[in-house]
Amino acid sequence: MSDFYHALANSAVGKKVFSAINLPIPTPLERFTLGDTSFIKGAVLVGAAENSTALDTIFANLKLAPAAQAHVLANAIASESIEAAATATHQTAHTYMPAPEDRAKFKALVFDATGISNTQELKAAWAFFHPVIRKLDKCGRIVVIGRTPETCALEQRIAQRGLVGLVKSFGKEIKNGATANLIYADEGAESQASSALQFLLSPKSAYVSAQVVRVRPAKFDGKKFDWQQPLAGKTALVTGAARGIGAAIAETLARDGAKVVVLDIPAMSEDLHKVANKLNGVALSADITADDAPALISEKAKELGGLDILVHNAGVTRDKTMGGMKEHLWDMVIDINIAAEERINAKLLEDGTLNKGGRIIGVSSISGIAGNMGQTNYSTSKAAVIGMVDGMVEELAKQDITINAVAPGFIETQMTGAIPFAIREAGRRLNSLNQGGQPVDVAEAIAFFASPASQGATGNIVRVCGQSLLGA
Repeated sequence: MSDFYHALANSAVGKKVFSAINLPIPTPLERFTLGDTSFIKGAVLVGAAENSTALDTIFANLKLAPAAQAHVLANAIASESIEAAATATHQTAHTYMPAPEDRAKFKALVFDATGISNTQELKAAWAFFHPVIRKLDKCGRIVVIGRTPETCALEQRIAQRGLVGLVKSFGKEIKNGATANLIYADEGAESQASSALQFLLSPKSAYVSAQVVRVRPAKFDGKKFDWQQPLAGKTALVTGAARGIGAAIAETLARDGAKVVVLDIPAMSEDLHKVANKLNGVALSADITADDAPALISEKAKELGGLDILVHNAGVTRDKTMGGMKEHLWDMVIDINIAAEERINAKLLEDGTLNKGGRIIGVSSISGIAGNMGQTNYSTSKAAVIGMVDGMVEELAKQDITINAVAPGFIETQMTGAIPFAIREAGRRLNSLNQGGQPVDVAEAIAFFASPASQGATGNIVRVCGQSLLGA
């Protein structure tokens, strides 16, 4: 779906007119393109609070980005620790002395806040960001790494929880297509933040801002890991994959090396087979609400050696306010959007069809977080997806299976294209990036959770909404 406002605002004439009347000009977002071997390109400024413990992880990952160049503020807090971490990975952290008049630009500002133990020490965040935040480049990235608050003693817990407000405010201040996100790492799990750090620094997270990703200790060791083909040898099933977001998910997982089984209802068989043929995948026509659907999926998966990745993308809307909603509309949405997912999960886990170390990834919605007028059935079902993640995380962890969900905001699809013009424009503009997202933005977030490198990331709900004001 084309965005006329976006195109006009970025034309030569439009920029002049929109600037003159103080209308927002959405920045064209940088997204991943095939052939990119560096997850970030440009200068990266690294800072830290005293006694922080994620610096080694930060520099180990920057070493994997050949087009990145690390910098450290002159006279910065913990500068010796920063330089030591750079040296340990055989890198040079160039010293940067900020000056208001210089033209320095940074593609990313990365701050290790794991050492902050009380609210007074939050001043370290101000000391790092204050002199440089205006030097963040177009489509730049801010990533803060903190300590999981719930694992901390009271004073540290209070201070670490404050980082959420810091990052959410950054997301609303920085503009120009830039994003800000927070990683919470349990003590001893800093190395498990690598996948999240690379994702959040990369163009793959173009429409993800003001989000929190939590990582816990896990067995993943990235020493021999292929970051360019992270899903090689894996088999994935994507429901609702005949078009739109589902097709984009399938394509992205296949790009990353997975063998993809695409599933949709028989009425979508023609489109489904086109997707499967394009990706050298397998098409499976089935209604996920049918009594035999879980067994059918399990049987097909076993033929392929089991599933490593299960993406619950299939979903419908049947919008009415509660007073006008017929019983069958309520039942249909609940059954497709959540009850069928529960039945499929139960069958695949019972049969052992979901392999050890597997991934379950749900698709929720910001409607499931904030609610939405006229969508009581849809919002209920999408909130229940979050409940599924919360409720299954610990039991699945015993099998090294992770479960996470993404919650899309306004994504440019056929469905949103049918929304009345005024509501559609509001959906596009009422976020910090002043534009709608693309199906690939949802797909990239799912691919991040699907990666073996994301073994430590479980129980997360990540919004793909450009920091939508809905539910913010």
